[in-house]
Amino acid sequence: MFYRPAEGHGLPHDPFKAMVAPRPVGWVSTLDAQDRANLAPYSFFNGCGDAPPLVMFAQTGRKSRPEAVKDTIANVRATGEFACNIVSKALKDAMNLSSGTYQPEVDEFELAGLTKTPGRAIAAPHVGEAPAVLECRTVKIVDDLPSWREHAFNIIVIGEIVGVHIDDAYIREDGRIDVEAFKPVARMGYMDYTTVTDVWEMLRPD
Repeated sequence: MFYRPAEGHGLPHDPFKAMVAPRPVGWVSTLDAQDRANLAPYSFFNGCGDAPPLVMFAQTGRKSRPEAVKDTIANVRATGEFACNIVSKALKDAMNLSSGTYQPEVDEFELAGLTKTPGRAIAAPHVGEAPAVLECRTVKIVDDLPSWREHAFNIIVIGEIVGVHIDDAYIREDGRIDVEAFKPVARMGYMDYTTVTDVWEMLRPD
């Protein structure tokens, strides 16, 4: 089949996210201007540079509250900081619980029974149970992207990683991180998720 997105796909469910998959889940923790913690997962998340190391995550619309931006975006604007917590398979249910639509005063760390661990390079806390955490300072917020949804915005946040936490239990003797041991969670299309269970190495031809 072929379709033009502006004209619709004609399928019962939008296939776009099922094709751009799997996508690592960025479990983003922030503080607001009143020092209240927020924790929310983003399925549009990835690395976008390595010298310095950069990551990005994107808001793709407001679900059920009238504000134009989600709490995470508002907090990043206010503080210029955020942490990306890597989601292991063991944390999938806590991650999913934190994805609900809550008022700013609700602490998703407490709601999901997670350890709120202070940052080292930034003020924002992170998930103590996460196998790895990337502490970031905001480099750029891109908020002039097109959106088809009324009163909703597509916004990209790019951050420079200024601190990294890795659980020593997942560092192998050869110095590599054993991703198969903690099984990072990734988002597929629809309501589907997956984890890393199959890893192979290929050397470049040059």
